[in-house]
Amino acid sequence: MNKLAPIFLVLFCLANGLKSQTDTIPGRSETEKYEWRLRQSVLYGTYIPKDVNEVLLELNKKIDAKSKSKLAAVTEDEAATKLFFSLGRWMTHNWSLFEGSRLSKYMQDLGIHHPDDMVRFFIIVYHRSLTKQPLEVKELVAKFNDKEEAEKQKKLEKGTILHEEKKKVPKPTDSKN
Repeated sequence: MNKLAPIFLVLFCLANGLKSQTDTIPGRSETEKYEWRLRQSVLYGTYIPKDVNEVLLELNKKIDAKSKSKLAAVTEDEAATKLFFSLGRWMTHNWSLFEGSRLSKYMQDLGIHHPDDMVRFFIIVYHRSLTKQPLEVKELVAKFNDKEEAEKQKKLEKGTILHEEKKKVPKPTDSKN
């Protein structure tokens, strides 16, 4: 934890100093605003990466060498957990993962749908790039999809049926015309 404390402090300060992002397109529906955001390369003064490679480039620009070496010293699971509420929140907010952006659309097309999963994915892939491990994007996407499916199944099994109705459907009569 002590190794990542400076990273948390810097990222926490960055996240708290950011302006709130609001849409400034009056008279348009939410769908039109969303579609507009998907076409933008810059939203609210922040460059929006278009794919995983650009995410890695942007993070390399924004994170200093000392922080990179501290991040590389922990496991990818530790990195994803510890950076989720600092760097992860910065990515969620600035790259408009909830509101919609070209990056969130790219990730949805890739198969990762929830912004929190997108953030974890970015942190893990970035950690792998820092430690010179294979990125294995397809395998990682499959892992996130398996986790999502398991959570859905667990909710279904745990759920309670609120109302069940059975209807008798009359048998068709054999009438010849």
